[in-house]
Formats: sequence, C-alpha cells, structure tokens
Amino acid sequence: MTEETPLIPDQRRELLLKHLQRERVLSVHQLTDLLEVSHMTVRRDIATLEREGRVVPVPGGVRIAGPARHLEAEESRLDKARVEPAGKAAMAARAAAEVLTDRMTVYLDAGTTIAQLVPHLVRLSGMTVVTNDFAVVDDLLASGADVEVIHTGGAVDRQNRSSVGILATAVLERIALDVAFVSSSSWDLRRGVTTPYPDKVAVKQAAMASASESVLVAGSSKYGRFGMYRVCELPALSTVVTDAGLDPADAAAIREAGVNLVQAG
Repeated sequence: MTEETPLIPDQRRELLLKHLQRERVLSVHQLTDLLEVSHMTVRRDIATLEREGRVVPVPGGVRIAGPARHLEAEESRLDKARVEPAGKAAMAARAAAEVLTDRMTVYLDAGTTIAQLVPHLVRLSGMTVVTNDFAVVDDLLASGADVEVIHTGGAVDRQNRSSVGILATAVLERIALDVAFVSSSSWDLRRGVTTPYPDKVAVKQAAMASASESVLVAGSSKYGRFGMYRVCELPALSTVVTDAGLDPADAAAIREAGVNLVQAG
C-alpha cells in the first residue's frame, strides 16, 4: 500500500484506536490531523467505535474505553449485603420515586439492591409484589403491611436465596406486571445486562416481557463487567438507575444511546 492509497474505514478506525491507546484521550481536531480526514469522518468513526464499546466520547474528543472485566461468578448474598448499603438504599429510593405509585403489580428481582425497595413499597396502598427472592418475601411479611405477595417458586439458588429456572419463568409469563425491577452484577453499554448464570437469564427476560416498564437498578461499580449470558441491551430497558459514581463520559454515552439514565446521590 502506498502513502497515497486511502485507508478503508476498518483500517482507519484501528489506527484511531492505536493513537488512543498511546495517548488515552485525543480531541477531534487532533484526530483529523493524525488521520488526515475530515471532522465528519472522525465523528462517524467515533460513533462506530462507541457502539462497539471501544471508545467513550468526551466533550470535544474521545477517550479509550476502560478494560471490560469478565465476571465468572457472583458473590454470595451475604457478601453482597455488606457492600455499599447506603448507596443501595439511595438507588432504591430514587427508583421508587421515579416509578412507584399506589395499586401496582411490581416484580422485584433477586438482589440486595432491589430488596431496598421494600420499605418504599409497604408505604403504598393496593400493592402486589411478585418476586423470586426469599429474603424479599421475609421482609414483606415481617413489615405487617397489607401487600399481596406472590413468590415465583422454582429451582432454589441457595447462595442467593432465590428461585431460578423454567418454573419461575412459567409463573412470570402468566402475570401482567406494571413494572419489573431488575438486578445485575454486570452491565455496560456494549454488552448490556449480563450474568454468568444461564438459569437467571430466562427469569429476568420473562419479568421484563410481562411488564409495562422495566427498570435496571445497579451500582456503578458493576459497570464495565460482563458475564457470559446476555439478558438484554440497555436501550431495551425503560430506565436505568445507578449511583453518582458512574464516570461522566460513560453516563453521557449511555444517554446518547437513548437510555433513560437516572443517577442517585
């Protein structure tokens, strides 16, 4: 190839990435000079690489995306409960304020963050709560509130005190939900919501399919991690609620993808 031969788009984007790997952050103007192409071409390349999760736009330029972290297993429920309790409570409060009203049928996915919605639910009237989480059932019954409680049943995940598999899925397919609150220990813009456990996928998908709205509630510390099994893309969710710790560039990229992102704190 001679110097006069223009690069094809894939070659040009790989060259753009090589520059970013060295400099970490570059302005659009710097990239037009380095690649000898127009501003419009650079912006198109940035948009393509952003969709692939390889770069993150910043005001006036772009930075290399942080390394994705493969999640092979999740912590036990007991371990999860010890991590960032105040942050989880704040996210749950924000999620409740965004979505919940009286006389709703609500799905609470298994997880210590979603469980923080219970105090907000019991203050409302005419509520029905569907869940696969045994701890959520315990909390609702202990509250003494007049809430109808439906547990999905199914195969028991002892580590996380929840039900998974086809029986839990079958129940969710037969219930019309107003909103499904979904948990995740791994999420990002490129891969969406993922999990290392295949038995969890169908349960989450069934809840989302049965609901008028689906809300992911997940901390920023989980962002950039991914499991082997995909639940959904982020734009498939009605809302994503996370904390204020999410990198501003990542938050901007998520919103630019059309996701309703809400940050607590």
